[in-house]
Amino acid sequence: MKKKLEKAKLAYKDLNFLISNEARPMRILSEYLEPAKRFTENNIRNTVVFFGSARANPKDKKSMGNYWAAEEMAFKLGNLSKDLKKKDLPFTVCTGGGPGIMEAANRGADRAGVKSIGLNIEIPFEQFPNQYISKELNFEFHYFFMRKLWFFCHAKAIIVFPGGFGTFDELFEMLTLLQTEKIERENFSILLFNKEYWDSVINFKSLVANGVISEKDLELFSYFSTVDEGFSFLKPRLIKSIKRNSNCI
Repeated sequence: MKKKLEKAKLAYKDLNFLISNEARPMRILSEYLEPAKRFTENNIRNTVVFFGSARANPKDKKSMGNYWAAEEMAFKLGNLSKDLKKKDLPFTVCTGGGPGIMEAANRGADRAGVKSIGLNIEIPFEQFPNQYISKELNFEFHYFFMRKLWFFCHAKAIIVFPGGFGTFDELFEMLTLLQTEKIERENFSILLFNKEYWDSVINFKSLVANGVISEKDLELFSYFSTVDEGFSFLKPRLIKSIKRNSNCI
C-alpha cells in the first residue's frame, strides 16, 4: 500500500520557489507593494532625498566637511518639516540608509526629533542600516531599480553631496527623469554641494559644447557652498512643490 502523501507547500510559502527565476516578478512586485503599504501607514507623501558617498567619515579631514554639512542640512530640514506638518504640508528626509552621507542625513533628522527614511540595498560591502533611521521606515531592497522608484516617486527635492559611482548613477537618473519630464520640473530642486568638487569631476559645459545636452539643461540643478545658502534657496521652492502635490506615479 502506498504511503499517504503529505500536502504540498502553498506556493507563497515555498522559499525554494520564491527565490527561483520563475518567481522574480513576485519578488519585484513585493518590493513595490510592501514599501507602498508602509509609506501609506506612516503618511509619507513628500520627501527630500540626500545622496552622497557612503565613505564620508565624520572624523576624516577629507570628508568630514561634507558629512557635517549633510547632518546640519537635514537638521534644518527636520525642523522645517515640523512647522510644515502643522499646515498639512508634510515631508520626510530620505536616504539610502547606509553609512557616510546617508548616516549624516538620518542623523540630522534624528537630532531634529523627526522620522526619516532609509532605503537600504543588499550588496556585498559598505551598505548596512545606520542607527539613525526610524525603525518603521527602515527598508531593504534587492533590486536597484525598485529602490530608485521609491527614491524618486515622492521626492520634491534631492540634495547631492560628493560621491562616487552610486551617487553619479542616482544624480544622472534624476536629471534624465527631469529632462524627459517624467517628473515635473516646476519647483523641483536638485542641489549639488561643493561646486569645486563637481566641476573637477564632471564638465557639464563640455556636454553643452559637444551638443549632447542643451544649455537649458544646466538649469536643472543648482550649486550651494554652505548649509544656510542651500537651505535659503530650497525652502520656498520646496514649499511650492509640496503644495502642488505631484509625483512620478
